[in-house]
Amino acid sequence: MLTLFGARGSGSAAVECALRRCGQDYRIVRAATWEQDSARDQLAKLNPLGQIPTLVLDDSTVLTESAALLIHLGLQFPDTGLLPHSPGGRAMALRGLVFIASNCYAAISIGDYPERWTTATASEAQEQVRLAARRQLHRHWEIFADTFPATPFLAGDRPGALDYLAAVVSKWSGTRAHLAAARPAFSATLQRIEADPLVAQVFAVHWDA
Repeated sequence: MLTLFGARGSGSAAVECALRRCGQDYRIVRAATWEQDSARDQLAKLNPLGQIPTLVLDDSTVLTESAALLIHLGLQFPDTGLLPHSPGGRAMALRGLVFIASNCYAAISIGDYPERWTTATASEAQEQVRLAARRQLHRHWEIFADTFPATPFLAGDRPGALDYLAAVVSKWSGTRAHLAAARPAFSATLQRIEADPLVAQVFAVHWDA
């Protein structure tokens, strides 16, 4: 039995989609730095950054970083199609997963916690950092939309690891509203991903309709 540390509305939703796609049994431990009554102390012993999702394998190996978790599952269960089978398609999926992790996730972190990224203590200065991070985040998503075409999904004929992560991370920091105006075709792709029965089932637990 795998153990997934996560929280409602967090990046753990993407990993839950992948675990279900791979037919893996797992238990969820609610843990988040922003939820004082959660298992965040237990999480910190496994992941010093206290970040979710964190996955503990059945041999006690600890995996962190959303992209790494999805790549691991895609490689461990290649027949599921979580990662594309063709070398070119797989390469693009890996590129996309790392793009989201290194660019979009990073900008969200700055926007959520601007005090960590500036020595300024004035609330006005920190708000400027937040706004700049959000502007950069939205620009990153525009680049993503232009770089990774959907046919009809980012992974091919059905949603895969890249689709799951894109659908989750794009829910934050006003990204969906921005993309609806700036990249309507990609916005429609995200809606198709969410309409997938597996994704819809997981998302219904994480977000209100």
